[in-house]
Amino acid sequence: MSEGKLTGRHVLLIFVTAFGVIISVNLLLAYSAVSTFPGLEVRNSYVASQEFDERKAAQEALGWTVSADHADGVLMLSITNESGQPVEVAQLEATVGRATHVFDDQTPEFRFDGRAHVAPVDLGDGNWNIRMTARAADGTLFQQRVVLHKD
Repeated sequence: MSEGKLTGRHVLLIFVTAFGVIISVNLLLAYSAVSTFPGLEVRNSYVASQEFDERKAAQEALGWTVSADHADGVLMLSITNESGQPVEVAQLEATVGRATHVFDDQTPEFRFDGRAHVAPVDLGDGNWNIRMTARAADGTLFQQRVVLHKD
């Protein structure tokens, strides 16, 4: 009877199995990363770059500061002017979601309560991105991504 002898065939099988597992996991992770990517920010970066400075100057001229908070199932977007007073925008659209995938994306309906724009939204713990687009009373477009960390 032969004792448990390590042969070249055994070593080859060990290496093939180990590298097979590593390659399989890498392929699975690469597929998951590509299939869950939310997509492009803009369709044509050249065209967007031509208008960037103009839009940035108009947005900065508004002097708005945006912050977000979430408590008791309510998402609050606080938009304030240079003097710290609440701003009621003419139009507000926002998408709330994770930075890594679009599965949890939500488009809440905001209303202005006199202090902030509020909407009922259920959010789990972790980091959330709020991609908002607002219009000032004069029609100026304001776009910002607001990061919300919820414990």
